[in-house]
Amino acid sequence: MRVMVLVKATAESEAGVMPSTELLTAMGAYNEELVKAGIMLAGEGLHPSSRGKRVRFDGDSRSVADGPFPMTGELLAGFWIWQVKDMEEAIAWAKRCPNPMPVPSELEIRPIFEMEDFGAALTPELAAQEERLRAQVEKG
Repeated sequence: MRVMVLVKATAESEAGVMPSTELLTAMGAYNEELVKAGIMLAGEGLHPSSRGKRVRFDGDSRSVADGPFPMTGELLAGFWIWQVKDMEEAIAWAKRCPNPMPVPSELEIRPIFEMEDFGAALTPELAAQEERLRAQVEKG
């Protein structure tokens, strides 16, 4: 199963406080462990929401809002995408993670939908389209 591990933002990450060399070193070592174990598919840190935009949808209408966005606890500072056998394995790897922030912080683990999760709504044509798109993305 694939999961997305979300690194929740803190007031410090939203203020643009960069990680220390010590934290970068610890995270680099952790990421190496994930890669060697075949767990990590992707992972990146994110700039503060002050550098972001939100696109809001209301029917056919679209509007764009500039960051920063309120509610720091609901914002993201980074992510990983992992391939694990089950949620328990994801939790075990998450518990090994160095604290990603210099203050108390939080990771959230969310399963990624797989095609079979959509049941009958995913027609053979839609499944074929998804496979073609994934192949194109993997090619780069």
